[in-house]
Amino acid sequence: MTDEQTTMIDFGPTAQRVTALLRGVTDEQLSAPTPCGAYSVADLLDHFMGLALAMRHAAEKTTAVAGPAPGQGSADRLDPDWRQELPRRLDALAVAWREPSAWLGTTEAGGVTMPAQMMGIVALDELVIHGWDLARATGQPYDCDPRSVETIIEWLAAVPDEERPKELFGPMIPVPADAPRLDRAIALSGRDPGWRA
Repeated sequence: MTDEQTTMIDFGPTAQRVTALLRGVTDEQLSAPTPCGAYSVADLLDHFMGLALAMRHAAEKTTAVAGPAPGQGSADRLDPDWRQELPRRLDALAVAWREPSAWLGTTEAGGVTMPAQMMGIVALDELVIHGWDLARATGQPYDCDPRSVETIIEWLAAVPDEERPKELFGPMIPVPADAPRLDRAIALSGRDPGWRA
C-alpha cells in the first residue's frame, strides 16, 4: 500500500456507522455477550471509548494520553455518559486521521510504537471489526464502507496465522469463495461470520 493510498482512507463512514449502532443499544443489552471473546456489550463500549481517544492521539502524535491496551475494556469503567461522549470521540478520531500528517512517521498507542500508516490501519480494523461485534451482539444490521473493508482484508490476509497476536486475533476461519467481503474480513479476524447472540 502506498503513502498516497493510505492517507486517502477516510474513517468517517465507519465511525458514522458505529455511531448509528449506538442508538440501537438498550440498557438491557449491556450485559449481553459479543463475538469478541469474553466481552459483554458494556465491555466493548468501554473499549471503544478508550480506543477512540487513544487512536485520535496517535493520529495527532500527542501520546501523552495513554491509550488502552487490547483487551482492557471493562463494564465497570464504562462512562455513564457514553451515549453522548462516544459519538464525539468517534467523530474526533475520524477528523484526526483526515490530516495527511497523521499517516507520516511513527506514533504510539496503548504502549505500542509503530509506523503511523500501520497504526491507522490498526485503528480502522478496530472500528470495522468491533462495529460488527456490536451490531451482532445487539441484533442490528451492519454494512460497512467498501473501501474500509478492502483495506482490512488486504492487511489481515497478509499476516500469517503464526504471526498474529493471539490476544488480538483468533485463527482465520475458512469462508466460501463467494462470501460477502465483510464476511471475509470478519473471518480473517478470527470470528465466525455466522455468530448470533
